[in-house]
Amino acid sequence: MEHLSRYIDHTVLKADTQLEDIKKLAEEAKQYNFFAVCVNGCYVSEIKHLLEGTDVKIAAVVGFPLGAATMESKVFETEDAIKNGASEIDMVINIGALKDRRYDYVREEIEKIVQAAENKAIVKVIIETALLTEEEKEVACRLSKDAKAHFVKTSTGFSTGGATKEDVALMKRVVGDKLEIKASGGVRDYAKAKEMIDAGETRIGASASVKIVKEYETAK
Repeated sequence: MEHLSRYIDHTVLKADTQLEDIKKLAEEAKQYNFFAVCVNGCYVSEIKHLLEGTDVKIAAVVGFPLGAATMESKVFETEDAIKNGASEIDMVINIGALKDRRYDYVREEIEKIVQAAENKAIVKVIIETALLTEEEKEVACRLSKDAKAHFVKTSTGFSTGGATKEDVALMKRVVGDKLEIKASGGVRDYAKAKEMIDAGETRIGASASVKIVKEYETAK
């Protein structure tokens, strides 16, 4: 396993996030060599400036946290985030459409975002596992794979639950090596992070990233 920090998207997404939080996020990302930072769209330009000259990637959330925006607005958010410096897009699917079995809509939405990001950014599809049945989780993963996304992601961290090793294992079973898996929501310590990696994920979304890495260093 490579250093744990290279699995982590260091994340600040709360509604009351301020510029000081973004500055702290950038400094910590540089200090601990996190793979990426993950922010709301309004902070992409700012954090791009703060991370200039580093190899830390910038992920922007789209349709966050409910996934209930129109397809067109999600595409615009994607294009705008990329224009401002994002190289990764974490989009929330339309969960209601999935539950209504409007699978063509869900697939088309992911496809359009993948097309908008083509050759400029990778796309992670947040399926919000806590709100889905086992069947719906499998379908969401298959649709993401069909739409040529790059990742499936467990959660926003703002719903009724976060990542579990069981969900990561299910997602891995469905997507195999075709897509990577990001575990997000409730990953607050090294033990949980290791559990997610052992289950098959390749990226962790966390706001407790510094704590996780310090625990990892102590455990080595």
